[in-house]
Amino acid sequence: MVWVSNVTLRKRIFYVLIGGMLLFLILIGRLGYIQLVKGQWLLNKAEDLWTRDIPFEGIRGKIYDRNGELLAYNISAPSVMAVPAQIKDPANTARQLAGVLNMSEEKVYRLITKRELMVRIAPEGRKISEEKAKEVAQLRLPGIVISQENKRYYPNGAFASHVLGFTGIDNQGLTGIEKVYDERLKGKKGSVSFFSDAKGKEMPDQKERYSPPKEGDSLFLTIDRTIQFILERELEQAMLTYRADNALAIAMDPNTGEILGMASMPEYDPARYQEYPSQIFNRNLPIWKTYEPGSTFKIITLAAALEEKMVDLEKDTFFDPGYAKVAGATLRCWKKGGHGSQTYLEVVENSCNPGFVALGQKVGEKKLFQYIRNFGFGQKTGIDLNGESTGILFKPERIGPVELATTSFGQGVAVTPIQQVAAVSAAINGGKLFQPYIAKEWHDPKTDEVLAMNNPKLIRQVISPETSSQVRKALESVVAKGTGYRAYIDGYRLGGKTGTAQKPAPGGGYLSNEHIVSFIGFAPADDPKVVIYAAVDNPKGIQFGGVVAAPIVRNMMVDVLQYLDVQPRKEQIPKEYRYGEIPLVEVPDLRGVPVHKLQESYFTFRIDTSGSGNTILYQSPQPGTKVERGSTIRIYLGDKK
Repeated sequence: MVWVSNVTLRKRIFYVLIGGMLLFLILIGRLGYIQLVKGQWLLNKAEDLWTRDIPFEGIRGKIYDRNGELLAYNISAPSVMAVPAQIKDPANTARQLAGVLNMSEEKVYRLITKRELMVRIAPEGRKISEEKAKEVAQLRLPGIVISQENKRYYPNGAFASHVLGFTGIDNQGLTGIEKVYDERLKGKKGSVSFFSDAKGKEMPDQKERYSPPKEGDSLFLTIDRTIQFILERELEQAMLTYRADNALAIAMDPNTGEILGMASMPEYDPARYQEYPSQIFNRNLPIWKTYEPGSTFKIITLAAALEEKMVDLEKDTFFDPGYAKVAGATLRCWKKGGHGSQTYLEVVENSCNPGFVALGQKVGEKKLFQYIRNFGFGQKTGIDLNGESTGILFKPERIGPVELATTSFGQGVAVTPIQQVAAVSAAINGGKLFQPYIAKEWHDPKTDEVLAMNNPKLIRQVISPETSSQVRKALESVVAKGTGYRAYIDGYRLGGKTGTAQKPAPGGGYLSNEHIVSFIGFAPADDPKVVIYAAVDNPKGIQFGGVVAAPIVRNMMVDVLQYLDVQPRKEQIPKEYRYGEIPLVEVPDLRGVPVHKLQESYFTFRIDTSGSGNTILYQSPQPGTKVERGSTIRIYLGDKK
């Protein structure tokens, strides 16, 4: 037996006491740390384990035209969800739910008995109507809940469908503006949360928590609803008249790059895009379609020759025998026998291929292709839409005398419509190449505060203002005296250029009877406010840009200029009438005329009527405008107040 002194015993008791106190303090500190420092974190972790969320989709931001007209917004589209652990009678639940949702009982039963915390009754129960949702709610089935979701609504149907694009079942943008700006439009998700145990059964006496979804930013486009309507109206008529494969049009402000209208035919309804072939809804033709431009490309050759001071349009002359011989190849003019002796201004007016071959040769291979690239060809314009093509130019090592010659009049190269509009805008606006764009402003959905704004983006100065002025005058003369005469508008100075391009054959060469015909016009010619380009692919019957496309652009331009309140000009190059051409007649003032008198007094015109009522309130073209006999006058009816 070991004897321990009282002193040693007291020391040992003291040490044990101190150790115990330290341990107790450590435990108290740890408990305080867990409660005070980590308490909220642990509570959040626990709630994550208990919490079940019924999700609400984010609300996509609204899309407006430049004037605040709604083009796309969300409407309520509830979805049915199941919490399998809370379903007391799966067989009865499946039977009742199947009857409302038009599903098989077996499929519903299979879904609601899954070993999952929450299951979507999809696809039949996904984004259903409010009426269906009410029917489901009235069944009062335990474990069956309604999740608030949305679906995109396009109030104007197929209107501007290729620009707007569409969204998928999960509210995500798939094409068009909806895809490009999906992050800003899609908003943030919300939910209703409830507490449940590990088996998914709802805990009693626990309140649900609601986190509201947030709406995405509102987007204002550069598109003008009225101008877009005018473009689509004329293209639709062209498709019917010429039974074309497709057609397209672009209207742009040449001084900013803002797209005022962009149309593509055939069109589709974005709310029902699944019912259309993918080549229709996946291809926005004005930015996707690549083809040989034909004579509209001659504007670039003209601008380059004038900038390099290689030609005086009124003094220098050219003799056209009907063809040009280049390195053993014969390049023919569209006019059999040629135009004979003519000034270079007449070369432009007549769209003479051999004359433009001579202009291209004057400029030279290196400089001409440098101008072509500076005008933006061979690269994307950067427009804020998906699916833009780059076009095709000859590689430098492949450019020879023939390639230089054919490029000079728009053959052998491939471009997109948006490239042509941007390039021609630069040729006539003072020489400034702007990047086209279609998103104008972002607004806060609640306060309407402007959050961000896109401004015109100048890419480069391509030609001088003096050269640009010469180009404008020459192209105005094309409309007054040359191949674009069918686009002439009395009282408005319109410049432009026709285009007729053969379509390449799959095995090489060109198809003999298939063309893409086009016309690009701008007005007023002395101070351009708008550029409009239209192209028709494979029109049946007549296949010339001056015959098919020029009148289309003319009809568009008349209404667009009047809508923009562009005043007529007194100074205008007089139209040069051709043999057999009927002189223009003046449009009468129909405003205030009773409808029943129209056919009696105005039989020289075709009348297109809109609205309802007994009196004409508005007309287009305006009174006093000179048009071809038999032209269409659009009248808008109402009742006098």
